[in-house]
Amino acid sequence: MKLVIDSANSNAINELHEYLPIDGVTTNPSIIVKEKKEFLPLLKDIRNVIGEEKELFVQTISEKAEDIREEAHYICHAISGNLLVKVPVTIEGIKAIKMLKKDGIRTLATTIYTPMSALLAAKAGADYVAPYVNRIDNLTGNGVKVVSDIIQLFSSHNLSCQVLAASFKNVQQLHGVFLSGTHGITASPELIKEMLNHPSVEKDVKKFSEEWASQYGRDSDSLISTI
Repeated sequence: MKLVIDSANSNAINELHEYLPIDGVTTNPSIIVKEKKEFLPLLKDIRNVIGEEKELFVQTISEKAEDIREEAHYICHAISGNLLVKVPVTIEGIKAIKMLKKDGIRTLATTIYTPMSALLAAKAGADYVAPYVNRIDNLTGNGVKVVSDIIQLFSSHNLSCQVLAASFKNVQQLHGVFLSGTHGITASPELIKEMLNHPSVEKDVKKFSEEWASQYGRDSDSLISTI
């Protein structure tokens, strides 16, 4: 199961990458614009943080298939390492995914709202699809079920495309897609941190420290110091 950061903030990415088992970073035009920096230097900064082997996802902004293809080639030449191009699942986007598959460029099909669009993207040659869990919920749908249905479709038809679930509001949604068997998730740094957040943990650690100090003294803040 892949744990991917959905951010273009290199400081936040660096912090999570240092502490957690991160597999890559996804970006999109809105996330990049939010940082108010030149996009190529920003992407190169992210690459420097995560290294060459981990996956970096960069989205095209053109609408026509041929233009999407041209942007994809530009991105792949400009940014080193393990790169995937994100392509929205419009009809032009599906055409572009087919073209990029022939070019040997790996893609993630984004803006997935239905299992049918995911199926078409997978058949076109996408390596990943990214269903928008919370946005589906906001449209009175069931984002977790959409993820589950996509996984079932891919399994039934022996499609190698993987599901990288996206668009989350809370940890409960993450929990739901993990149980559904998703191949991975991409979430904001804040939400990834929330996966570890539980008040009982801090309470227990404090109790351990207090009981240790009562026996070995307040200055004994490690096992080594008592030897």
